[in-house]
Amino acid sequence: MPTTHPTPSQPSTRRRIRFDRNELAGAFGDLGTDLPLLIGIIAASGMDSAGVLVVFGLMQVFSGLWYGMPMPVQPLKAFAALVIAQQIPGRVIFGGGLAIGLSMLVLAATGLIDALARLIPKPVVRGIQFGLALQLATLALREYVPADGLPGFALAAAAFLITVVLLGNRRWPAALIVIALGVVYALVFKLDLATAQKAVGFHLPGFHIPQRADILTGALLLALPQIPLSLGNSILATRQVLADHFPERNVTVRQISFTYACMNLVAPFFGGFPVCHGSGGLVGHYAFGARTGGSVVLYGGLFLVLGLFFSQGFAEVVQIFPLPILGVLLLFEALTLAALLRDIVTSKADLTVALLVGLLCAGLPYGYLVGLVVGTAVYYAMRRGWVGLGR
Repeated sequence: MPTTHPTPSQPSTRRRIRFDRNELAGAFGDLGTDLPLLIGIIAASGMDSAGVLVVFGLMQVFSGLWYGMPMPVQPLKAFAALVIAQQIPGRVIFGGGLAIGLSMLVLAATGLIDALARLIPKPVVRGIQFGLALQLATLALREYVPADGLPGFALAAAAFLITVVLLGNRRWPAALIVIALGVVYALVFKLDLATAQKAVGFHLPGFHIPQRADILTGALLLALPQIPLSLGNSILATRQVLADHFPERNVTVRQISFTYACMNLVAPFFGGFPVCHGSGGLVGHYAFGARTGGSVVLYGGLFLVLGLFFSQGFAEVVQIFPLPILGVLLLFEALTLAALLRDIVTSKADLTVALLVGLLCAGLPYGYLVGLVVGTAVYYAMRRGWVGLGR
């Protein structure tokens, strides 16, 4: 009897956790998003890097084992942007994390998240993903690829060609080759042994109890701006990507909301930065070869090692890794996200809504809230014939 192999849209469900070169390659699919954010957060807030990194790693391991799919967690992006811009202290961050964890728990427990999922149509979700793709591509091309000047451009060009040639290759995963190229470049041109030696040392996270005032301040300052982005990208868009790539698993928005809540009800007590699931991270892991939770467990293990043994000089040590390499990984994550529009391109109305939502998300302050509301309103107005584009 001939052996059948799962297609990309219908992967095998026989193994929830696997550790091989493709899972290892997929583990680097979201590094370009997470690493710069974590560096900025630690520098701006003064949070203990051991707590941030160890808790971040543990949450990855939890998510990979719980879902058995490449379902990573990411720092909350609206939180991170506000923390970096306003240098918000750690105690308020812990309070805000607890507040958003409680909010998501209420949405999951009451079923309100299911009602929102039924209300918000697929073209709006695709638009949210497209908006995130635009933001990631802009960040990659504007900030990361040019970071090291002419040598960086040459390095990025080499990494881009390697990725184009090897993307989807299960024997020679593109991300592993690209990361190896970046490591060699860093060791040859950027490594400072004195700085690296100072960074080595064993550290454990501390324990924190968020105070009522910090929870209230964090809820108003951080949690409220985050909720629209989390509903759109962390919950609805992530559920859609899971339906695209793992349709047989039937993961619900309530399940995603529940694990989102649980992580943020635990992280603040151990010095962790608030986290979420995210469609971009899932797409990044999948695009570079991951098909099980093994990639996320491996990814979490990387941050556990950094937090336990290298947190003392984390910000300095990771700076040696070339940003142009992270930019290429980020760019392909963005392209894969944008490609999800392909299942609605046959409908002029649906594609128009998705493009509108994407532009609003990427281009406006509180764009994810504006895109979510405006896109949903325009979609139903088209359905009722109040606005006509034809299908």
